Amino acid sequence: MRKTQRHFVDGPNSLWHIYKTVPFWKVAKNFLVIQTARYTPFLPMKNWLYKTFLKMKIGKHSSFALMVMPDVMFPEKITVGENSVIGYNTTILAHEYLIDEYRLGDVVIGDRVMIGANTTILPGITIGNGAIVSAATLVHKDVPAGAFVGGNPMSIIFTAEQMAERQAKS
Repeated sequence: MRKTQRHFVDGPNSLWHIYKTVPFWKVAKNFLVIQTARYTPFLPMKNWLYKTFLKMKIGKHSSFALMVMPDVMFPEKITVGENSVIGYNTTILAHEYLIDEYRLGDVVIGDRVMIGANTTILPGITIGNGAIVSAATLVHKDVPAGAFVGGNPMSIIFTAEQMAERQAKS
């Protein structure tokens, strides 16, 4: 189950209430920082931009590939552990605007996590240490530590125990 805070709105859909939920200038600044980081080939510079201007929590030696898109409205709700890889064109969301409500949720990505290209991570998700998320996965629920997951909808392909067994055989 995703861990999100629900905020109900009256009248038009929740996206019409956007600047009541997040300041326009914060979104504008975040957009510029994210677009700069998406295209820079310098990994330390990306992490510095994200930590300094977006207040994301990023562990040592974690890498964001080209075109990764962190949440533009609430990037401070994203935490990435140490020595993790976020694959090409991955989207990490910490918010979702629906018709009658909007939801906010922290995204916690553990240490030594591998996230494949073109993955989407929804708000309120925790990805455990050592997990592997295959390419093009919609991460709509928590991922246990050490598991190998994939698909849309996401499912567990191998548990941590099964992964350890497979590695012992190689």
